[in-house]
Amino acid sequence: MSDAVSQPQTRRPHRPVIAGIVPGQPARVLREAAQYARLHGAALLIAHVDITRFVSYEDPDGYVHTAPINLDAIPSEALEAQLRDQATAALSGIDVAWSLEMLAGDPALAMKDLAERTEARLIVVGTRKRGIGDSIREFFTGSVAARLAHRQPRPVLVVPLGEPVKDDEDPWRDRQEWPEELWPGS
Repeated sequence: MSDAVSQPQTRRPHRPVIAGIVPGQPARVLREAAQYARLHGAALLIAHVDITRFVSYEDPDGYVHTAPINLDAIPSEALEAQLRDQATAALSGIDVAWSLEMLAGDPALAMKDLAERTEARLIVVGTRKRGIGDSIREFFTGSVAARLAHRQPRPVLVVPLGEPVKDDEDPWRDRQEWPEELWPGS
């Protein structure tokens, strides 16, 4: 690896590699995405989708207006700063131009739309950690990676975040017990 430094960009790149991130996610997702961006000679467009906001309307010039689901919520500039710091740390030493895009709404649909607008080459996302809350959410909404793979033509790279489950291992062995209100008698 070279001593090169990551370079944040100020405008949205054309034909980038998109990396979907969440706060506190392991650096591996961004580092894998950056390597693919370098292989393609492309910029890295890091996208975070705020699921607590929705798109209210879009101006003809492309500016997107969002509103919080909770009308008492205050937009979090701290979250954007946290994600920018997370990206800077994860991409330290990797020579790739990158920018951060804050989106709102459904993660799969928002990243699909961003990929279409930028003519992205590839979308990179991480897996979820195994846990009962994520399992229930995924049951009802579906996996973001699976929804992306079925709803747009670009390749989707799914980066495992934890240790893989062995073929003979029960993936639910370490799960928490079901809450009584969700599964009486568990």
